[in-house]
Amino acid sequence: MKNIIKFALIGAVAVGSLSSCIEEIDPQTSYVTEKQAGEAPGAFDNFVSALTNGLVGDFKFGDDYPYDFGYPSFYIQRDVMGQDMVIDDDGDWYQTWYTSGTALGPRYLVCQLPMTYYYGWIKDCNSVIAMAGDDPAEEQRHGAGIAYAMRALFYLEVAQMYGETTYLDNPDGLTAPIRSDKNTSVTHVARATNKEMYDFIISDLDKAEALLEGYERPDVYTPDQSVAYGLKARAYLIMGNWEKAEEYAKKAQAGYTVMTSTEYLSRTEGFNTPNASWMFGLTFKSSDPNITANDGDSGWGSHMILEVSKSGMGYAANYGHPKRIDAHLYSSIPATDFRRKCFVDPAIDQMDDEDEMYEALLDYSDSPAEIFNAGEKSNRGEMGLLEVKFRPKGGVTANQYEGWTVALPIMRVEEMKLIEIEAIGRQAGREEEGKNALIAFAQTRDPQFEYGQHGKEAYYQTDPKFSSEFINEVWWQRRVEFWGEGIATLDIKRLKKGIIRSYAGTNHPADYRWNMTTTPQWMTLCFVQTESNYNNLLVQNPTPTHEKGDDAEYSW
Repeated sequence: MKNIIKFALIGAVAVGSLSSCIEEIDPQTSYVTEKQAGEAPGAFDNFVSALTNGLVGDFKFGDDYPYDFGYPSFYIQRDVMGQDMVIDDDGDWYQTWYTSGTALGPRYLVCQLPMTYYYGWIKDCNSVIAMAGDDPAEEQRHGAGIAYAMRALFYLEVAQMYGETTYLDNPDGLTAPIRSDKNTSVTHVARATNKEMYDFIISDLDKAEALLEGYERPDVYTPDQSVAYGLKARAYLIMGNWEKAEEYAKKAQAGYTVMTSTEYLSRTEGFNTPNASWMFGLTFKSSDPNITANDGDSGWGSHMILEVSKSGMGYAANYGHPKRIDAHLYSSIPATDFRRKCFVDPAIDQMDDEDEMYEALLDYSDSPAEIFNAGEKSNRGEMGLLEVKFRPKGGVTANQYEGWTVALPIMRVEEMKLIEIEAIGRQAGREEEGKNALIAFAQTRDPQFEYGQHGKEAYYQTDPKFSSEFINEVWWQRRVEFWGEGIATLDIKRLKKGIIRSYAGTNHPADYRWNMTTTPQWMTLCFVQTESNYNNLLVQNPTPTHEKGDDAEYSW
């Protein structure tokens, strides 16, 4: 295994994945010209397809880096920055995000990664939007709508990752530069304020909503109007427009159903195959370089799927670097909540007899030897708190080239349910209604759920805009429901929470057991130095720092 930190040498504005569709890109623009696009037969439809096909599968950053596999890599990056996802030691490929020091700063390689991807994807959207024009022809309306929806998705995440403050806290706080089909400058683009950025996002989603009217998508891997509704619900929640967040979250839910325990815990299709709750997703294919190259180790499955030990491959399964749930979060999940079954009970490690351990592991896997192997090979040599939420495709454990060709959700109806619930409860005079709606949702996961078990853990935040018993109860549901799906850091920033890693019984490794009373600085990403070198209007975020050594144990 290689653990490499390099200086970033790649230009700040990445070459988009669509450039391979035509012979030449105008170097003075960030999108292909209409003339160039028109000369390539079927180019528009190919460009539209590439917007979603390009989310995973290929190397955009460098095949030396097993975290270079596209959109879901950011799920892990964001989740390990907080407290809910734990790595075992410094050897993990996601150590930089977990340890969160100066290596996230503008002079280092990993700082370039999100800019390469997100601004490359945005550039691809700009190309399609420019090709379609302000008044798309009938045959290009749906393609343009997909591009507007995708651009809004990317800017929603860019705004949160780079934003110095939340919209609700300060609409004038800085986010990131907006580069659109109308504004292609590399050198003179200031960071947009929260208000400017979210006005732009809502404008894109207004267009997407209109252009996708009546569109019947071929599969869940392509956004349709319901996804545009869902993205609006996300945006309005961040903006604190509770009425609109409720409205669009309700609209987005039409035609979808919440996952059952059988679906959630399926050992063959669990979080690897779309079901009726998935509104939007992505998928790895058997022909993807991320699957075919490097023994498949440059992909999601290598980092997040344990049950492939027979293949001999996988950072999680065989190389000693699985991901675990935070011990305190796990302990807060009642035994009657089926989501607890996504994580291995640490009591198994206390058993003396190996056969007894295997028997206990049958509660989690049809191949208990896979889980035993992953735990034994890990730095801790333990199975406790290992995640088994993400399963190999079809339950295939002996061939990573099959088992790791999984699908992953980008948006699920459960998120829309919880946005609706939070938005209701935040409106004047409606908290009791929100509370009852939350109980109804929670009881689909835990029939014995009782409100008030989790709302007292404010994580130091006392401002009622960001912390109350109701808000904290919703937040807890989101933490458990979407563990590993990339929203943990975004929620911490949105709700201005701190983090707690140091406490009695913690499973966070020594030297990284920090307790923060405010949102950690490292959750606000820096712009790569080449961006600030060439963009003379850019205001840089501070380089992340943190205290050395462990903090005193927090008392719950």
